[in-house]
Amino acid sequence: MAINRVPVLKRCRSLGLDPIYLGIDKKSNRQLKRANRKISEYGLQLREKQKAKFIYGVLEKPFHNYYLKADRMKGMTGENLMIILETRLDNVVYRLGMARTRKEARQIVDHKHILVNGKQVNIPSYLVKAGDTIEIKEKCKSSQRYKAILEVTAGRLVPEWLEADQENLKGTVKELPNREVIDVPVDEMLIVELYSK
Repeated sequence: MAINRVPVLKRCRSLGLDPIYLGIDKKSNRQLKRANRKISEYGLQLREKQKAKFIYGVLEKPFHNYYLKADRMKGMTGENLMIILETRLDNVVYRLGMARTRKEARQIVDHKHILVNGKQVNIPSYLVKAGDTIEIKEKCKSSQRYKAILEVTAGRLVPEWLEADQENLKGTVKELPNREVIDVPVDEMLIVELYSK
């Protein structure tokens, strides 16, 4: 399996991204030493794509497949792409406050701790639908790990398209999100322009 091993704060600096979007509270004191070069149009488009891939933890091939899927759907391709990325199971687990970061959410799903509508799902890229119930397995709920996670994520805002029951480590997808409620600093139109060349 391909793994991105680039240090997170270094990558955030190079993309001009605040680590808080990844669920990380640390700040880097270093400044990026970059010559004052004008970035080309392609460079801007590429940076937006890299930002989206980095935030959601998706590699190039699956990301391109999501773009093709979004292109086939009705509506604006860029918005569809963001909605697809937002409804990935690992992202929903993170948004519900069951994990500190998306990487941790991915690991929780991989380790078979998640039930979707009562069935065990261990695929982080599983796309949830409106009405789905996501919860931590009963035998895992009492573990110290989830108590520690709940302490950290207690103050985190849950998006309005989700309903979280933090006491029981459970959540429901009320509806699919629209672009207005997705608080990710990515200009999806640049990604569409990049792929449509």
